[in-house]
Amino acid sequence: MRYICVTLLVLVVSISSHAEEVMIVAHRGASREAPENTIPAFKLAWEQGADAIEGDFRLTGDGHVVCIHDGNTKKVANRDLVVKQSTLEDLQELDVGAYRGKDYAGTIIPTIAEVLATVPGGKKIYIEIKTDESIIPILLKEIQESGLKREQVVVISFNKKVIHDLKVKAPQFKAMWLSGFKKDRSGRITPSLEEVLRILKEIKADGFSSSKDSISQSFIRGILEQGFEYHVWTVDDPETARRFRRWGARSITTNVPGYIRKVLGETDGSTNTDKPRD
Repeated sequence: MRYICVTLLVLVVSISSHAEEVMIVAHRGASREAPENTIPAFKLAWEQGADAIEGDFRLTGDGHVVCIHDGNTKKVANRDLVVKQSTLEDLQELDVGAYRGKDYAGTIIPTIAEVLATVPGGKKIYIEIKTDESIIPILLKEIQESGLKREQVVVISFNKKVIHDLKVKAPQFKAMWLSGFKKDRSGRITPSLEEVLRILKEIKADGFSSSKDSISQSFIRGILEQGFEYHVWTVDDPETARRFRRWGARSITTNVPGYIRKVLGETDGSTNTDKPRD
């Protein structure tokens, strides 16, 4: 009887631990192969089997929400415009695909409405807010008009006030606080687990999303034990992806969603995988 009880307990734990498979989130779309934060990159991510896409969003000078990482266009276009000082019309005159080759020449900076329209039923979008909380009313209006279900939308930000205000105004949407880590000469990591938990509770976040560096299994366990989700970015190699899956990450954000989807679908010991193209 004791043997049967122990066996059943192991079975229950095993089932519960695999109840939710780790999600594959395409970092700025399938950005290893297509220009980041563009419709071609997001469409390619869906074709490669991503569970979600992640994009960066900013406000233009005339109040539109557009998808671009940096505060200016220098990295992705041959003209350097400051996003918050430019109109949507001016920004969409830029070619942000040519730097990735002739196949993407003519690609423009998309609006959030255009990005949301690519999200299929049953899939998700991780909306990273790169500005302050003033974007929230416009963002919520765009989400409502998109027709996406609440469970398809996750808001993420390094800005604690953005997460706090989003949860106050629209608690129906999941919101994750983002942070990297710093290590001093003594090896002390900041923010500490205690600080992360304090902040998550203060801003009413649903979880924590961090870089893959300098975080331990015990740190993640501490987050999960307090009822918060844990997410990780940006992971492009199989060993790291498998490790964070074992450690309980709810999602893995990657530049190569098709590749990570493939290797995580195979056994942990498999070595017969095709590496992603550079």
